[in-house]
Amino acid sequence: MSTPSIPIGVVTVSDRASRGLYEDKGGPGIVAALTDLLASPWHAVPRVIPDEQAVIEAALIELADQEHCPLILTTGGTGPAIRDVTPEATEAVCQKMMPGFGELMRQVSLKVVPTAILSRQTAGIRGRSLIVNLPGKPSSIRECLDAVMPAIPYCIDLIEGPRLETNPAHCVAFRPKGA
Repeated sequence: MSTPSIPIGVVTVSDRASRGLYEDKGGPGIVAALTDLLASPWHAVPRVIPDEQAVIEAALIELADQEHCPLILTTGGTGPAIRDVTPEATEAVCQKMMPGFGELMRQVSLKVVPTAILSRQTAGIRGRSLIVNLPGKPSSIRECLDAVMPAIPYCIDLIEGPRLETNPAHCVAFRPKGA
């Protein structure tokens, strides 16, 4: 009996990409990183949407509540620009915020670029889904996922999601002994 494929939400938040004026590089960047980092069978449930808070909220709710994605990764919309509202949308749909994810991602990114302090990345829990806001640049996505992925499988365990295994060649997930 094979293990069922785990749905993972991959949400690109970009006005230009959603209109087809700009090639989405963030979503494929997330998929490429997960391909290396995860050993469990999984499949992307992609969305490319504009920087509109109501649209972002609706996509996150759909991926959590209807698609049952235990992990939802967003890319884009986390800076200080007027239309950057991904963190606000994430906070609006989550029951619990997980600020340590954003803190760690900014810490890692600050080693590469001083403007990482402008990032407002965050994470939160909606039901049995962990939502993590990532930056838009593929290399930054990978840096941030490399930093936070060791904690993601255990977080998903704690919210009673499916067991997510990492590829030890790229990432060793932390789980307490016996978990």
